[in-house]
Amino acid sequence: MKILKWIGVLIVACVVIIAGGIIYLTSKYPDAGPVPDIKIDATQARLERGEYLAKHVAVCIDCHSTRDWIYYAGPIVPGSEGQGGEVFNEDLGFPGTIPAKNITPAAIGNWSDGDVLHAITAGINKKNQALFPIMPYPNFAHMTEEDLYSVIAYIRTLKPVESTVPETSLNFPMNLIVRLIPQKVEIRKTPVDTTNTIEYGKYLMTVASCSECHTPQDHGKPLPGKTLAGGMEFKLPWGIVRSANITPDAETGIGIWTKEQFINKFKTFAGEQARQIPMKPPFNESHFNTIMPWLMYAGMTERDLGAIYEYLRTVEPVKNKIIKFSSEGVVISAK
Repeated sequence: MKILKWIGVLIVACVVIIAGGIIYLTSKYPDAGPVPDIKIDATQARLERGEYLAKHVAVCIDCHSTRDWIYYAGPIVPGSEGQGGEVFNEDLGFPGTIPAKNITPAAIGNWSDGDVLHAITAGINKKNQALFPIMPYPNFAHMTEEDLYSVIAYIRTLKPVESTVPETSLNFPMNLIVRLIPQKVEIRKTPVDTTNTIEYGKYLMTVASCSECHTPQDHGKPLPGKTLAGGMEFKLPWGIVRSANITPDAETGIGIWTKEQFINKFKTFAGEQARQIPMKPPFNESHFNTIMPWLMYAGMTERDLGAIYEYLRTVEPVKNKIIKFSSEGVVISAK
């Protein structure tokens, strides 16, 4: 009887400790410092720069709009810009259901500029909720102050769209872990040196979050020695798509690509005609869809694409042959 009594005491003690830990965690975190007290002047230069970044580099508009997957690369449905709607869930390998939120003035019109900045860089929304880092705020935290202000100024100009977006629902224990991810951020006030091509390319790569898709991960952690080596899987309705190896490995990466070839690969998807490439089953070696937002990145300037190319030439080559696509027994290797 005494043993059973002590077992009961231990169980109660464990429950109390766990409950106390959860209460402490949920009351103290997320914590990334106070919301910045700022007011952004929406100059014409900022609006133009912000539109360029939001559409073609950080591609905020890509995730926070409705994409039409019956066409190649899922072009944005006109009129849905910023309304949210893309959902990342367990079918795609995520720990719960994470919908992209409405970022038009209809949803965040009552947010201060500081609230928006806090969400973009620290990953905490106006309700003091931690954002799951499919929203790549750890990368956006490296943006310059002027670029961040430009993006926020542009987002304010989006047409207000009323839309119903479900709440984020994360599985245990990620619903607790996510609270610990946001960190205090020191916004970079110095402008990026665009004359230093390699450093500028690295900056653009960070803002574009290229590594998030092109570096394979295990439970959210990048695999050692596989930086930008591709192979990250995306389980989609039409099959499994894997990201490309973009290291300068000559055999399995882009080591033999010239700068002109690299730039032209993106520019192939510029123009209205590229938005109308139908994608209907059956899928085969020359006919399968991709989540790579080619249509958005195609709007980058040749200078910026060239800077990214120059930076990629400096990363460690990794030999990693990629199976680009597989569905119902069909396997297509990278060429």
